[in-house]
Amino acid sequence: MTAFALPQITARIESPVASAVRKGLGSRPRRLPPWLFYDADGSRLFDQITRLPEYYLTRTEREILAVSSAWIIAKAARSDADDADGNKPVQLRITELGAGSADKTRLLLKAAVERQGTVLYEPVDLSPTALEAARARIEREIPAVRVAPRVTDYTRGLDLMPAATGERRLVVYLGSSIGNFDPRQAARLLRGIRAPLAPGDTLLLGVDLVKDEPTLLAAYNDAAAVTARFNLNLLARLNRELGADFDLGAFAHRALWNPTHSRIEMHLESLTTQRVRLASLDLEVGFSEGERIHTENSYKYAPGQAEDLLTAAGFTPDSTWTDARGWFAVCLGRAE
Repeated sequence: MTAFALPQITARIESPVASAVRKGLGSRPRRLPPWLFYDADGSRLFDQITRLPEYYLTRTEREILAVSSAWIIAKAARSDADDADGNKPVQLRITELGAGSADKTRLLLKAAVERQGTVLYEPVDLSPTALEAARARIEREIPAVRVAPRVTDYTRGLDLMPAATGERRLVVYLGSSIGNFDPRQAARLLRGIRAPLAPGDTLLLGVDLVKDEPTLLAAYNDAAAVTARFNLNLLARLNRELGADFDLGAFAHRALWNPTHSRIEMHLESLTTQRVRLASLDLEVGFSEGERIHTENSYKYAPGQAEDLLTAAGFTPDSTWTDARGWFAVCLGRAE
């Protein structure tokens, strides 16, 4: 019998980062998904952004929660039908999507503990480092909260353990993170969040509202240039993880208001004609002077639009809370 050597066939198995970069830099116009921002360095920079004077979003949403958390928890734990029947409020289990540091969520957790004694909190994020830091802080500061973190990409589907008998789940999606998705993507994402929920479960959705252009632009073009470093860190991440040779000094942060689509756009603009090598992808990409990589959208909503999104996804809008200036809204929808 004659032995023949079989050809070696090696399947290309790429990480999510590699796949996203290959697809994004191969497209026209070039783009990279915003989740690439959040490596350890990017998460630290974003935490700095949330404390900047120009970045009103986090501060304003926190103000709403500081005033309304007890009301929100009461609404989530008791429906109008419960009130009519004289039933006692159920136990809430709180699941947060894109939890990060869970800083604002502590206001909701404290309100829930005050109402029901103990709380199971399920923070969901792609960053295990951020989740561990959030777990340690919450368990230290609010001992009545049991933290069960989950490292997963909720944008690809939400796989949740069923709530226990007598429990109701409150899903928290804050920070106007829904604004990173175009309307079609946002609708699909909310339907994916609705799918594993039981009737009576609720979703708390934070959205940034349309306001004057100078205020919007300042929030993404801060004087200290922290947002610029945050944007450019995306290229530094590709250098670290994919063996790329991006010259960060050859790209500039650009943020602009697109009134047609009601969104802030963030880009990285090439300051010269150049070629960039990504060694681990065996890929070389050419950029012309002025060519941009689109890195993020942040959609701003008109009053009522968030409630329309909730309705289309299978939620009944229950209540909406805003700040005094009407800059931000937190909307509660109940699964039908």
